[in-house]
Amino acid sequence: MATTSGIGVSPELTKAFSDAVETKNVRFFKVIIQDESLVPVDSLPVTDSFNEDLVQLQEYLEDKEPCYILARLDDPPSEWLAISYVPNFANVRDKTLYASTRNSLTKSLGSTVFTDSLFAISKEDLTPEAYEAHKRHKAAPKPLSAREQEMANIKAAEREAGNSYEGSNARKNHIGQRVGLSWSSEAEDAVKALGSRNDSRIVILKIEPSTELLELDSFVDVTVDNLSSSIPSDEPSYVFYAWANSYSQAGGDVVFIYSCPTTSPVRYRMLYSSAAVSTYLAVKEFLMESGSAFPLATKRLETSDPAELDESFLKAGLNHDGPADAIVNNNGAREDYPAKPSFAKPKGPARRR
Repeated sequence: MATTSGIGVSPELTKAFSDAVETKNVRFFKVIIQDESLVPVDSLPVTDSFNEDLVQLQEYLEDKEPCYILARLDDPPSEWLAISYVPNFANVRDKTLYASTRNSLTKSLGSTVFTDSLFAISKEDLTPEAYEAHKRHKAAPKPLSAREQEMANIKAAEREAGNSYEGSNARKNHIGQRVGLSWSSEAEDAVKALGSRNDSRIVILKIEPSTELLELDSFVDVTVDNLSSSIPSDEPSYVFYAWANSYSQAGGDVVFIYSCPTTSPVRYRMLYSSAAVSTYLAVKEFLMESGSAFPLATKRLETSDPAELDESFLKAGLNHDGPADAIVNNNGAREDYPAKPSFAKPKGPARRR
């Protein structure tokens, strides 16, 4: 859930950034949280193009220490990019602290100068190639909102129906679907980055009940053996797991898992259940837009106990270990549909004598 940490910008950072905006000779500021304040700890000058200077940034990033990078863009040089670098190996407290302070940083320094933002969990996310991919994603047409998609589906159904009766049925089929949730920028960025590499990574999304905003809870590299321990066991969540495996022709799948523990409050269970389909469809659009390395699996999985999520559960759920007519029970075990009996004509009434 999005919260505010209460950590403010130090006078040193305010002055240094103000001077850099005026002189236009600083490419990067590295900012950390120190003694309950945001302070600058290093800077790099403008020496070449943004992409060329981005290569030098790799030396200033630590594998386990999060930070913010304030980066001056080239076109125009008056605009800045706010980078949140929160590596996988950072401790949980730091991850939470940096996530809840990000908005305070940009607002305090002047939101108008920050025209773009980027969320990174590894150094690989801050290479020139990764930044070019980020710009392509940003420039691509935005997917339709759930409401726009709903109206498009209604019109398409009415065109195909050919008569007013079928058209009215099409309306009935679509009316009543839940309009999609609003997304935080962090959640959207994480989903788009999910398919940027062909390895196993997980994005966990949660709904802020008061605003019905879909927010990022976690985005880390996770092997299938550690999948179950990475998912909250006491509250609902939407899990999108990029699973690198040898069973899929594409070398992997992005699996949607709706996790809803039985101890979850009824209100939360209803909220998550009603928005599951629209969230799945939104992620499908995001992954198509970003050119995901793995396809989004057409089968959506559900669990009431994250502890049951392992490789065998995923294989059974995606039919990687059985025929297409198999079903998966809540324990992850596969069951085959029983053979359908041939139709037998019912016996007529007995003749009267």
